[in-house]
Formats: sequence, C-alpha cells, structure tokens
Amino acid sequence: MFKCFFPRPLLFFTSGTIWISLCTIIWFTLAKSFVEYIGFDFSKSEEPIIGLRYFITTEFIFFYIYYALSTLFFFYFWHKFSSHKWQYWSILGSSFILFTTYFNVQVMVAINNWRRPFFDSVQNALTGQETVLASDLYQLIFIFAEIAFLSLTVFVITRFFVSHYIFRWRTAMNFYYTEYWKKLRHVEGAAQRVQEDTMRFASIMEGLGVSIVDSIMTLIAFLPVLLTLSEYVNIVPIFGEISAPLVNAAIFWSLFGTVFLAIVGIKLPGLEFRNQKVEASLRKELVYGEDNADRANPATIYELFDNVRKNYFRLYFHYLYFNIARSFYIQADNIFSYLILIPTIVAGKITFGILQQILTAFSQVSNSFQYIVNAWPTIIELISIFKRLHTFEQQIKIDNSASVEIPKILQD
Repeated sequence: MFKCFFPRPLLFFTSGTIWISLCTIIWFTLAKSFVEYIGFDFSKSEEPIIGLRYFITTEFIFFYIYYALSTLFFFYFWHKFSSHKWQYWSILGSSFILFTTYFNVQVMVAINNWRRPFFDSVQNALTGQETVLASDLYQLIFIFAEIAFLSLTVFVITRFFVSHYIFRWRTAMNFYYTEYWKKLRHVEGAAQRVQEDTMRFASIMEGLGVSIVDSIMTLIAFLPVLLTLSEYVNIVPIFGEISAPLVNAAIFWSLFGTVFLAIVGIKLPGLEFRNQKVEASLRKELVYGEDNADRANPATIYELFDNVRKNYFRLYFHYLYFNIARSFYIQADNIFSYLILIPTIVAGKITFGILQQILTAFSQVSNSFQYIVNAWPTIIELISIFKRLHTFEQQIKIDNSASVEIPKILQD
C-alpha cells in the first residue's frame, strides 16, 4: 500500500516527520533574527492586517522561500539516498499538498481578522453609537469577496491536484499487486482487492489525508489566535477564573468527545472488516456460478447470504448506539462555546465583532482536535480496507521466503 508509492515508507515518514519538526522549530526560533539581521522588518503590526495584504507581508514572503528550499533539500536527499519511480508525486506532490493546505488555513485566519471590523461596524450602525457610512460596509464586503475568491481558487487547485495525486497512488498499488498476480490470484476476493479495495483506499486517503493535514495546520494557525482572544474572557462557568480559558476549554471538550466516541465505536472496525469478507464470499460464489452449473446452488447461496444478513444486522445494532452518541455530542458541540461565553457576554466585556472572532477561532480549534470525532465512520471503513489489503500482502511475504525475481516496477 505504501512502499509502491513512497521510498522505504517507514524511514521516509519518520525522516519526514523529523524534518518538518526541525524546520518548524528553526522557523519559529531563528528565522526572525536572521531576517532582521539582513535588514528586513519581520515584526508584526499590533492590529491584524485586513485583506490580501495579509499574504504578502515580509513574514509570508520569506516563509514561501524557506518552505521551497526546505522541500527541495528533502527531495534531493531522498533522490540520492533511495530513488523511487513515483518520487516526484510522493515527495514533491505531498509537499505541494501540505503547502496549499497551510495556505488555505491562513485564508481562514485572514477571514477571521476581517470579522472584527465588519461586525463591530454592523453593531455600531444598529445601535447608532457611531456614524457608519454605507461605503465603509461596502468596502469591507469587497475585501471579504477578495479573500473568498482567493480561497475558492486555492481550494479548486488543491482538489484537482489531490485527485491526480491519489490516482497515481492507486496506479502504483494496482501495478504492484498485478506483478504478483500469479501468487495472489488464489486469495479469496483477489480481483476485488486489486480493483475495488485499492480504489476505495485511495479515495478515502484523499479525504482523510487532506483532512488530517488541514486539522494540524489549523491548530498551528488558530491556537495563537485563540490564546490572544482568551484575554477577553476571564471567567467560565463552574471553574471560574482559569488561565487561557478558551484554549483549555477547547482542548478539554475535544478530548472528551474523541475518547468518548472511540470507546463507543470500538467494535465497528472489526465488524466492517468481517462485513467485507462475507460479501466477498457471496460475490465469489456467484462469479463461479456464471461458468459452472454446479456452483452457486440455492442452498449454498442461502447459507452465504444468511452470513451477510447476520453481519449486517449486527452492524446496524452497533451503529445505532454509536450514531446516537455521536449525534448527541455534535449537537452539544453547537452550543458549548456559547455556554462558556455567557458570563463574558452578560458582563458586556466584548463587542459583537470580538464575539464572532472568538466563536470562529474556537470552532476551528475544537474541530481540529475533534478530527477523530468527525471522521470516525470513515476511519472505520479505512481500517477495514487496510486489514483486507494487509492480509492480501501477507501472501506476497510468504511466497517471497523463496527466491523471487524482483518485479520490474520495483526495479524502476
């Protein structure tokens, strides 16, 4: 699943994680001093920058250069250390997806910066406390349209590229398995695993992979924002005064939901895996029945379908209480941020614009921590597919205990 597309996967992902961590630490600790040393102003303005100028500050321009150089260095190392047929897609392609995901998260930060002046202007206009001109609101809406158009452009480009990226991964898996087809053709549901499971694995990875990267990038971008906004909130219900109340509340609520749903849905991956096995058994017998009149007789089909029926009914039951628990948590999540802000709202310590910023930042951070909560049904499906492909690959390892010619796709 991985070595067909990535060079030496375990070492590759380990080195990638270390390299990203190291580059991140260097950026946040040494970059400012270096840029100021060579004569550029790296300091941020006290007031958030509104509009597209947010993306062309000195900090962003140097980040673009720094990211490109870091990526090229990492690619050059792996190109020399362990060249791979799909290295341009698996290394440079992965880096491009990381960058566009990060950029799209920064678009959300730019929109959040816009919320305060716009909603404060709306509040002032409605209460009549200050004179607000229609041209001011039109200008702010136009700024939002610019940011939204940029977000749309980046989103479309990212999705288009990711679709091609995932199809290349599926291509690599397909040809890897077919190189071993003589050894794998006798495995139950071999054709389905090569055609359907690789397709589903690639499709799910497309969604989950981008989502988890987006969640991590969102945390990096919005945690400092939420920490800054915590200065406006001094008291939360039950606990009273605590440090960084918004950040602590988001972490507590998200971890609670993640652990809660992980416990409730712990049996689902195994049931999904078994469900695919019984479906494959039924499908295989029907395929044999197309060419052999002695196969797929009513008694055999009844027995196989009865296994399908039992497993589905068992699956329906477990999904029943899981969906109840998940729906309950999601509905409670919609009002949780308002609950912790009630003392602050009643005290009149924040404006409508700041309230909107807090709600947006809190939602972004909590949703990032709630990645497993939001994606758990899809993760269950991915785990079951992974198990099928993993057991499929076990046959290759068994047969490779003897002398086996290295497939051409691996030689490349």
